[in-house]
Amino acid sequence: PIAQLVIATNANDILHRFLRGEGYARGALLQTLAPSMDIVVSSNFERALFDFHDGDAAAMAGLMGRFRGGAVQVPPAVLERARAEFSSAVVDDERTCETIASVFRETEYLLDPHTAIGVRAARECRTDAALPLVTLGTAHPAKFPDAIHRAGVPREPQLPLHMADLLQRPE
Repeated sequence: PIAQLVIATNANDILHRFLRGEGYARGALLQTLAPSMDIVVSSNFERALFDFHDGDAAAMAGLMGRFRGGAVQVPPAVLERARAEFSSAVVDDERTCETIASVFRETEYLLDPHTAIGVRAARECRTDAALPLVTLGTAHPAKFPDAIHRAGVPREPQLPLHMADLLQRPE
């Protein structure tokens, strides 16, 4: 069983703002150290909203139709269902780098920026220290040498041995 789900986001924080009660609204696209998280709309969240609306397709169609035109509010009961399922945290580039550096100092494990955001958000949102905490890694740090350098880690990220020749392989 899963006790807690944490939405970890960078500065492109549409879901965090939604959970804070600020509505479901697009923001300006910001470039960050975690480019796969640089989105304006979370495409999979519509599925969760459908569940939070008790599978009411007409309500969802109306909501998403209005969303195409701008910010929308959901009924309070829908927001409460979402908050019962998820907590969230925003992790900016500075704290992403701090997390990469501190995890490396503590464990010598090198996080990529996306996973660092997940680790930081999970630690900030954790409600029960007695329960195991799992953060799913989504990328390899070798793809983000600038972020690793900016974090001050004194090691260049290397590709895994089975991929060491990746940049020399034919496309």
